[in-house]
Amino acid sequence: MTEWNIPIWQGGMGAGVSSYNLARAVSSLGQGGIVSGTGLDVFLARRLQDGDLNGDIRRALDNFPFQDMASRITNNYFISGGRKGEPYKKVPMHTLEGNREAQELCIAGNFVEVFLAHECHSNPVGINYLEKIQLSHLPSLYGAMLANVNFVVMGAGIPIEIPGVLDALAKNQPTSYLVHVQGVSDNKVYRTSFNPTLFQENNKINTLYRPDFFPIISSVALGSILLKKSNGKISGLVIEGNLAGGHNAPPRGALKLTSDGQPIYGSRDVINIQELQDLGLPFWLAGNYGSPERFHEAINQGANGVQIGTAFALCKESGLDDELKNQLILKALRGEAVVFTDPVASPTGFPFKVAKLEDTLSEKEIYEKRKRICDLGFLRQVYQTEGGKIDYRCPAEPEKVFLAKGGKLQDTIGRKCLCNALTANIGRSQLLSDGTLEKALITLGDDFSGIGRFCTKDNPEYTAEHVIKTILNQ
Repeated sequence: MTEWNIPIWQGGMGAGVSSYNLARAVSSLGQGGIVSGTGLDVFLARRLQDGDLNGDIRRALDNFPFQDMASRITNNYFISGGRKGEPYKKVPMHTLEGNREAQELCIAGNFVEVFLAHECHSNPVGINYLEKIQLSHLPSLYGAMLANVNFVVMGAGIPIEIPGVLDALAKNQPTSYLVHVQGVSDNKVYRTSFNPTLFQENNKINTLYRPDFFPIISSVALGSILLKKSNGKISGLVIEGNLAGGHNAPPRGALKLTSDGQPIYGSRDVINIQELQDLGLPFWLAGNYGSPERFHEAINQGANGVQIGTAFALCKESGLDDELKNQLILKALRGEAVVFTDPVASPTGFPFKVAKLEDTLSEKEIYEKRKRICDLGFLRQVYQTEGGKIDYRCPAEPEKVFLAKGGKLQDTIGRKCLCNALTANIGRSQLLSDGTLEKALITLGDDFSGIGRFCTKDNPEYTAEHVIKTILNQ
């Protein structure tokens, strides 16, 4: 398997940050380019509404195998010349039973991202998903596979059913995925289903390339569970420590916080490399491995390579908004890089790393001024009502709405709308009714403070190639 010989994987950081431009740049250099699979339905719609000025999106859609679907999407969302100050059109949210329009956007959005990442080279391209965003898994994977994605990486959960899903989709067979539903009192099991033949229109596809699967884990125990219980092949593991950006696994044992409110990790959270090797799979280490020293340390421990996020997140080709990127780089070069592991920011309940930056939701007063709204819904929780029906809620939505749905007030405290914030991070902020824009919330890992190894105050811009050559001492 080609990916097993690749020493550097570019992380699937933040929605839209691991863009097709970044993954293409990394893969074309012979390393592991990975696009983020989160929110690609929304980004497809918003790129089209912003006029698709370079034509990339429409070019990809011209190569999409289902042209009637592509036409429906283009006709619904494309605006020649862009929105001209109007709010983005709302896109439909995913549901347990499957919303057709949401699924079509998801299939096309994932296809577009992987197709564009594959352009101009013949090297492997991967895609990264969060297991906790369960309702969109099936159409997302199908769209990525239509574009011949080579490997799938998934964290933030226990994805034991994904290998079987990949097997089924590769054979053009119906499949389903177990969905966690809160409040179930009758032991009922809920699944979301997907039949690829229902979306194929006149272009029938019999088989697709089955991508390799690499779950992201934070413990050997989880790796062992996945190997025993997964319903298909796992090709390797990504081992992500708590120094990585984005969502971190919570500390093992009772939660204890530092004086400033960050989770305390201990010896139980340290991976035993020998036990990891005993699992018998190739592995890549992630979380603060963005330096030559740490890279060689990983190789010497038996790793096939490392996954690097923060260094790539701030490079020229990443999807992060250029102004935000420049502010963060200069902040790090001044020795002012601060990353706070927030135990409550994410609606998922996972600790979430937040880079401190002025005029973003990392500032308490900015967060408190924001009017709560849930209009994207990726991190909504599926729950069963007392009457036995299925509904959806999010701890970051308006408190009264959440409480009316049976949620607890303490679960809303400090919660931030990551859906809108991460969309703002890449310059696709929604225009609100009061004329303001949604604010950003940047996630970076502890490597943020070491960005100076790639750039200087006189020349703060650097490329993905620079990152790779620096790490490999080339």
